[in-house]
Amino acid sequence: MLDGFITTLAGWILNVSNGEIMWVAFYAGLFVAIMTSLGAMVAIFANNIPGGGVDFSLSFAAGVMLVASFTSLILPGIETAGSFAPTGVGILLGVMLIYAIDRLLPHEHLVKGYEGPKSMKDRLRKVWLLVIAVIIHNLPEGMAVGTSLVFNLEVGLVTTIAIGIQDFPEGTVVSLPLAAIQRRRFVPILMGVLSGLAEMLMVLIGAYFFTLFEWLLPYGLGLAGGAMLYVTVKEMIPEIYRGETSETLVTLGFFAGFYVMLFLDSMLG
Repeated sequence: MLDGFITTLAGWILNVSNGEIMWVAFYAGLFVAIMTSLGAMVAIFANNIPGGGVDFSLSFAAGVMLVASFTSLILPGIETAGSFAPTGVGILLGVMLIYAIDRLLPHEHLVKGYEGPKSMKDRLRKVWLLVIAVIIHNLPEGMAVGTSLVFNLEVGLVTTIAIGIQDFPEGTVVSLPLAAIQRRRFVPILMGVLSGLAEMLMVLIGAYFFTLFEWLLPYGLGLAGGAMLYVTVKEMIPEIYRGETSETLVTLGFFAGFYVMLFLDSMLG
């Protein structure tokens, strides 16, 4: 039933977009941006959200991203190339890209604290450091949606839906700490919307680039997969397990995201 829905949805979007992949990417990017923005609006009720909900949301997102890295990006990249080498190179490039961004851009995590050039630590307000950290997380997600849409529309839509689902709690994760720091609501929501727009931009950039250079698609799928794996393993998992939330709760969140993405992907099997 759900696989028929995905197929029907793909046909409808292609019809609305007149077969133009960039319009498809625009709608997909708009969807993930809206989901992130809706999640950010939870900041309005910040005083009523339990602390464990933030870590559960992060762990859910980590589960989705881990599965999507393989089922929507790395394995399709190997399939497209007919060998591991191009995708393997792409994975390495994706890890190196996010590693470089991680080292060069000043940002701050809720638990791990400040990362980036020490000279910039006191030059930016904490609110911006937190926002930059989330945008770094969102870049691979947007790239994943854009490149997977170029690879295959149905695979791309499954990836879009899964990323959109986990973007809702991610938007909340952006806005809640900012609301607590600033004790205001408008700015945290605005920052959450900004992170969603950054992700949408990466969807469009990924789709446009690999539409022009389709022969590089296996490298691009590997790059997006490697970038997502790096963010998940190096940033998100340490963040959730170094907090004060119950390990059982965050582990359940991780497997909830894991199963959601795996279930959505199985509809195309």
